Amino acid sequence: MSRISKTPGANDTTAHALLRRLRDHGIATVFGVVGREAASILFDEVEGIDFVLTRHEFTAGVAADVLARITGRPQACWATLGPGMTNLSTGVATSVLDRSPVVALAAQSESYDIFPNDTHQCLDLVSLMRPITKYSVELQRPDDITDLVDSAVSAAMTEPVGPSFISLPVDLLAADIDTSVTLPKARTPDKPVGTVQDGWQAAAEEASGLLAAAQHPVLVVGASAIRSGAVPAVRALAERLRIPVVTTYIAKGVLPQGHELNYGAVTGYMDGILSFPALETLFGPADLVITLGYDYAEDLRPSMWTRGGPKRTVRVAPVPNPVPRVYRPDVDVVTDVRAFVEYLADKDDIAAKTPHDISALRDRIATFLADPRDYPNGMRVHQVVDCMNTVMAETADPGEGTIVSDIGFFRHYGVLFARADQPFGFLTSAGCSSFGYGIPAAIGAQLARPGQPTFLIAGDGGFHSNSADLETIARLNLPIVTVVVNNDTNGLIELYQNLGHQRSYDPAVKFTGVDFTQLAAANGVEAVKAANREELLAALRKGAGLGRPFLIEVPVNYDFSTVGFGALSI
Repeated sequence: MSRISKTPGANDTTAHALLRRLRDHGIATVFGVVGREAASILFDEVEGIDFVLTRHEFTAGVAADVLARITGRPQACWATLGPGMTNLSTGVATSVLDRSPVVALAAQSESYDIFPNDTHQCLDLVSLMRPITKYSVELQRPDDITDLVDSAVSAAMTEPVGPSFISLPVDLLAADIDTSVTLPKARTPDKPVGTVQDGWQAAAEEASGLLAAAQHPVLVVGASAIRSGAVPAVRALAERLRIPVVTTYIAKGVLPQGHELNYGAVTGYMDGILSFPALETLFGPADLVITLGYDYAEDLRPSMWTRGGPKRTVRVAPVPNPVPRVYRPDVDVVTDVRAFVEYLADKDDIAAKTPHDISALRDRIATFLADPRDYPNGMRVHQVVDCMNTVMAETADPGEGTIVSDIGFFRHYGVLFARADQPFGFLTSAGCSSFGYGIPAAIGAQLARPGQPTFLIAGDGGFHSNSADLETIARLNLPIVTVVVNNDTNGLIELYQNLGHQRSYDPAVKFTGVDFTQLAAANGVEAVKAANREELLAALRKGAGLGRPFLIEVPVNYDFSTVGFGALSI
């Protein structure tokens, strides 16, 4: 039997209906890699949909994830059957753990030849995807495709937002559909739909009383506060009541970088990186912690804010508490974050607070970033981030610009130090944290913000695990400036070796050298090496002004110490 299921004719097919409904929901881009289902779908069947070919399906998944995160709208990715879908699955896992509304699509064997684990390239895709999606289904009848897309979008846009999946047998994808039926209007929520608990105002009133009585409250803000549209209200509340704001990795930018009430993003590595009691400084004096849109997956553990004296806690989130064993707040307000903040804004019986002093921490960070030394064995990552901040500030308009971080030890320097003057102005994968995240995340960020500069910092290990999609950046001519910090080592794993064994084992972490400038050139990207601050600043300024892709390789080294990482204990 031929593997070409059907040669599409002049009639509308499932492929037409699929792309039309995606477009109706505002999806204009599908990232992916196509297989033999190309006989059933070309992706030019409908105006208004662009297909972005990637070198790896993981790139397609993460690019869709980041484009969805920044725009707040559902986005789509595509894979072929079998190994294409398994390659895509890590990108889909990224969107479930990092909370992005993605519609993942994959081809499947012909509907009459689906024998999982027996048919060539045939796996039970729905069962594979069900644990890491909010909705997983296989098309059974061509005329159902519109309903399935609607259900997928609805599930993806319900808090906690995340991916949906549709498996598409290639024969059904090419099948004719009934075009005489009038389809209902596509309804895409303006923002994610959350749970609103009956009587939430009573819990909010209790929280208001705790805030009125507190001397040193702190707001801990997570990404669902951004998704709810609460950022202006959070800023106004913090400024009116003089309440410091701490964020998770991916909620940086809720307050601009230099705002006096921006107490920074928190990582369990910060005490060790700074050789300073940062967590104690941030949370020790606090007597009330209000978590706004906090999500345990964002990797700010409740144990981090329990430093110092006793404190009360208030949880505000659009979903019931999924982790009561690790976070049991004194008051739990299950509602839209923006609605809660606006409820507090109407209260005139809460006096302004006196923010607790973190000047010693700020001084330590300033001294750390200003490090003027030339190290013979490579720059230090804090120096690299400081240079990136300098040129981003020179290049981006106020409130614009994006710094993207791949995964590795350097990422935590980005969490602490990278400039973020807008929500999602610093992007990393807090939940899934897969090597190779950087390139596809930068692609998604640049497509979401085409008029703004995008800088990517990546380690040699994670970068080279997915470096083939440098060619995608070059093909799309995206003006992304990539900085590869290279120590020929999986540095974060070397840290954990030392934490657990007080020594490292090179065969598990060390690589032979790769010349990333030659790799970039082979993929059509101009590149240079920079060995010190002066060279790096010059290279960043050149890259920022080119209007096309540019890569900078920077030899780095870490000064390892196993002191100060106690917050990593689970």
